[in-house]
Amino acid sequence: MAVTSSARAGHEASRGGSRIRKARPPAALKLRGTSLPRASRKPPPANLFEGQGLGSRVFEVVDRAAAGRIGRLKTAHGTVTTPTLLPVVHPKVQLIPARELRRKFGAEMVITNSYILRKHDELRERALAEGLHAVLDWDGPTMTDSGTFQSYMYGDRGIDADEIVAFERAIRTDVGTILDMFIEPDFSREKAEAHVDETLRRAERASKARGEMLLATTVQGGVFPDLRERCARAVAPLGQVFPIGGVVPLMEQQRYAELSNVILASKRGLPAGNPVHLFGAGHPQVFALAVALGCDLFDSSSYVKYARDGRMMFLEGTKALGDLEELPCACPVCSTHSVRDLRGMPDDERERALAEHNLHVSFAELRRVREAIRDGSLWDLVEQRSLMHPSLRDALRALEDPRHVEWLERREPTSARRAFFHLTDHSPHRPLLARLHRRLESFRPPANADALLLLPEAQRPFSDHYRDLVTRVREARPGTVVAVRSALGTVPLELDQVYPFSQSVVPRDPALPDHAVVAAHHGRFVAALGLPVVTRRPEEDAAALLDRLPSSSGEPPHADLARVRAVCEFQFGKGAAQLLLRGKVRIVKSPATGKIRRVYTDGPHVLSMRAHDGLFTMKIDGARRLLALPAPRLRVVVHEDSATFNRGGKNVFARFTKAMDPALRPGDECLVVTEGDELVACGRVTLVADEFGSFSSGMSVRVREGVAAPVLEPEQEA
Repeated sequence: MAVTSSARAGHEASRGGSRIRKARPPAALKLRGTSLPRASRKPPPANLFEGQGLGSRVFEVVDRAAAGRIGRLKTAHGTVTTPTLLPVVHPKVQLIPARELRRKFGAEMVITNSYILRKHDELRERALAEGLHAVLDWDGPTMTDSGTFQSYMYGDRGIDADEIVAFERAIRTDVGTILDMFIEPDFSREKAEAHVDETLRRAERASKARGEMLLATTVQGGVFPDLRERCARAVAPLGQVFPIGGVVPLMEQQRYAELSNVILASKRGLPAGNPVHLFGAGHPQVFALAVALGCDLFDSSSYVKYARDGRMMFLEGTKALGDLEELPCACPVCSTHSVRDLRGMPDDERERALAEHNLHVSFAELRRVREAIRDGSLWDLVEQRSLMHPSLRDALRALEDPRHVEWLERREPTSARRAFFHLTDHSPHRPLLARLHRRLESFRPPANADALLLLPEAQRPFSDHYRDLVTRVREARPGTVVAVRSALGTVPLELDQVYPFSQSVVPRDPALPDHAVVAAHHGRFVAALGLPVVTRRPEEDAAALLDRLPSSSGEPPHADLARVRAVCEFQFGKGAAQLLLRGKVRIVKSPATGKIRRVYTDGPHVLSMRAHDGLFTMKIDGARRLLALPAPRLRVVVHEDSATFNRGGKNVFARFTKAMDPALRPGDECLVVTEGDELVACGRVTLVADEFGSFSSGMSVRVREGVAAPVLEPEQEA
C-alpha cells in the first residue's frame, strides 16, 4: 500500500432531499443469502434488521440529543413544535386569556378540561354548538383532559368513559384524552393491575369511537416498570399521543428517581413516531430531565395555582413572594417590578403578575432545552439542573442502571456541535461514553506492536501536546502503541481527535481516570490489546522513558495512515480499513491546520474527515468499497420507488425505509441499498432501527451522494 500526501484543503457539498411518491408494496428483501419478510409479517430477528412497518403521520423528528427530540406535531388547527408546554386554560375563568398565551409567551397549544366543560350546562351547550375553540377564543391546536384526576380526587362516579370521548369528539378538540384509571404510587400491585386492565378496555373502545380526533391513550402502571411497559405496548396501536399518567404525586414529593424509571419503562413500550406527554409536569425544574428521557409535551396549571398562593417558580424551586427581599429573575414581570411593588398590588393584579412570571420562567426553560438539543448539550443541561436539587441527582443515579444506559445509548447522536463538558460524577455514565468505550475496544494494534505506552491526561488534543515525545518514541521504538488514560476513557493516540476526546472540557482532577466506569473500560481495553504496559512516571523525561520501553526494529509507522486506519475501524467496524485503504492511498491535509481532510484510494475520493468531530463522511466511491462488508452492516434498505430518487441524491424518508442495521446510531454514516443489496446512495442516518418503523413522515437518512446524476423533481409525497 502506497501513501502520498498533499496540502490542499477541500470542500464538500451535501445534497438536500425532497418528497417522493407513494411506494408500491415491497417484495421480500434478499441480502447475501438473507431473506427478510414483508412489513406485514413478523419482524426479523434483531441480529439482522429491525423496524418494519409504517407509523404515525402526525409527528416527525427534526433534531435530537440524548433521547430528546425537537419534533413537529401536526393537528387540524396547525403544527406544534415540541418539546413544548401546554398551559391549562380554565374554560370558565381565564386568568390569562388564551390569545395572550401565544402573544406574550409563545404558546402554540393549550389544554383544557372536558370534565369541567361537560359538567357546566352553559359551557357544555356552547361547546357543542360552537366548538371548543370558540369557547376558549383560541384558534390554535387544543387538547382536552378527560377528568381522570378530578374523578379520582373527588370521587365523582358520574363520569362515563365512553361519553367523555364522545363529548371531546363532538366539541372538535384536536387531541382528546381517554378517561383512564388513576393509580397512586402506593397502590398494591394487584390494585394497580386492575386499574391498568380497565384503562386498556376503555382505550380500546375509545380508539374505535375517536373519529378524526387525535386520541391520547394514557400509560398507567404506578411505580411498577413492567406494568408501565405492558400498558404502553397495549395502548400503542390505539392512540396518536401518549400521556404518562399518575405521576403528579411523584413530582409533588420530588421522587424524581422513580419518575425517571416510570418514564423510561413507558418509553420502552411506546412507538418513537408519536409524541409523549408527561401529564401534570408543569414545573420547569423537571423539563430538561424529562425531555432527555423522551418526553415531548408538558401541561401546567401550576402557574395559576402557585400564583394564587403567592408563590413564584424558579429553576431551583418554588419560593413564596413573602419570603423574598429581591426578585432573582430577569423576566418582564421581575425586571419592571420590585418585591414591594408586587406585594402592594390588589390581589387579582398580583395573582396575574405572578402567573405571568411563572409562565415566562417555564417557557424560557423550554427554549433553553430546545437550544440544548440543537447544539447537542442536553446532557450538560440535565447535569446542571441536577445541582439545583438533591432529588434530581437521585434521578441521575437511577439512570446509571445498565438497562437504562443501553436504551439511551441507542438514541444518542454520534457527535455534537458543542464540546462535551465533564460536570459531575455522573458524566462518565453518559450513554455516549458507554458507546465510545465499546467501540474503542475494537482497536487493534499493528502486527509489530510490542508494548503499550500509557500517558496521563493532558491538554487537548493529546497528539499536539505530546507531539515531540511521541515522535521520539516512534522513531526509537516503532513497535510502541501510545494511548492516553484520560478522564473520558483510555484512547489510542490515533483516535484522540474523535469526538469527544479532543472536543471536551474536564476538571483538573488526577483521580478522574480512576472513576469506576472509566477504570473498568481501561481494564478491558488493556486486556484486549494483550501488550506489556509501560506507564509514564511523573516528570519522567523522554530518555528515561525510552530506556523502559522494549527495543524494536522496523520503520516508524506512517502517522497519518495509522490515524485514517484507526478511525475507519472505529467508525465503520472491523474490516472497514482493509476495504477502504486497499491500493494506493493519498491523504490530503489542510494547509491551515495540518489536519487530515480527504482520503483518496487508487484515484477516487473515498472519505472526508470532518474538522468538528474527527470522524469521516463517506463518499460514494468509499460506499462502493464498504458494500463488500456482509449485510446488514451499515445498511439502510429502501423501497425501490424511493431508490430511484435516492440515486440522484435525494434524502430517504422514513416511510420508504424497509430495514436498517441495528448497530447504526443517529449521525452514523450509512449505505443506502435496495432489497437486492444494490448501492443507491450514502449518507447519515437520523433514526435508529427500532424507531423508523414508527414514522410515516420525516427522514431516516440525509443523503450526501447518490450513485447517479440528479433526477427531475419527484412527485409530492402522498
